[in-house]
Amino acid sequence: MNAHWVLTIICKDQPGIVHAVTGAIVAANGNITESSQFSSDDTGRFFMRLQIESNSPRTHLEANLRPVAEQYDMEFELDEVGRKLKTLVLVSKSAHCLNDILFRQRAGQLPIEIPAVFSNHADLASLAEFYGIPFESQEFGAAFEHMLRDYIKSAGIELIVLARFMQILSPEFVAEFAGRIINIHHSFLPGFKGANPYAQAHARGVKLIGATAHFVTADLDEGPIIEQNVVRVDHGDSKAELVSMGQDVESKTLTQAIRWFAEHRVLLDGERTIIFG
Repeated sequence: MNAHWVLTIICKDQPGIVHAVTGAIVAANGNITESSQFSSDDTGRFFMRLQIESNSPRTHLEANLRPVAEQYDMEFELDEVGRKLKTLVLVSKSAHCLNDILFRQRAGQLPIEIPAVFSNHADLASLAEFYGIPFESQEFGAAFEHMLRDYIKSAGIELIVLARFMQILSPEFVAEFAGRIINIHHSFLPGFKGANPYAQAHARGVKLIGATAHFVTADLDEGPIIEQNVVRVDHGDSKAELVSMGQDVESKTLTQAIRWFAEHRVLLDGERTIIFG
């Protein structure tokens, strides 16, 4: 029975890459079922994502790709299509993003496995319990991050999702797990900072509200953007309606970013992302 693999590649853009990679795949009895590529004029880098069917073992496919990777100084990653990524979710008190993630994960709409939810408050323990997910809460601080580090390493966590986690992780923690932490926030920033952003937006009569999912970096809310969405509002919408619409778009945007990441469709190009949707 053929196995189905996803291959991602990043290297300096130069002639012959596609020919060399596809040749190595054919030599390993591989058949390419999906292919996307992009050359960045800004950074001079080449990005590629392939899905491959093959009756050869993974070790044989990797052995064929390794000389090509060395020749082109290439970063490559090979994984099984559809494998569930081990994902840790961090929350505070807002339930909408967590509920959407847990529902879609249980419904088979997200290729992730969630072994635990961690929080700096106990408010959402019953929600996690409803979905049968272990929940841990502890006051945020150095001890909290130490607990996170230990758990991430022992559980083999591959993705960390901040589902409205209203705390700032230390620069050391962010650097240690760079490219593996996704956050969500409303798209009013840098306007309407602080408490009650939707009340501020309502008072100013905004016409669009939205959300941004991005990688976490030491620069608060300024990491490489993965996904953004907006919805139109008008003067007739109340503050409560703005909040409801905002929560919907935040949930949708974060879920899409998680799905793309888990499917290996998100590649980093400096301060921006390449998304092979």
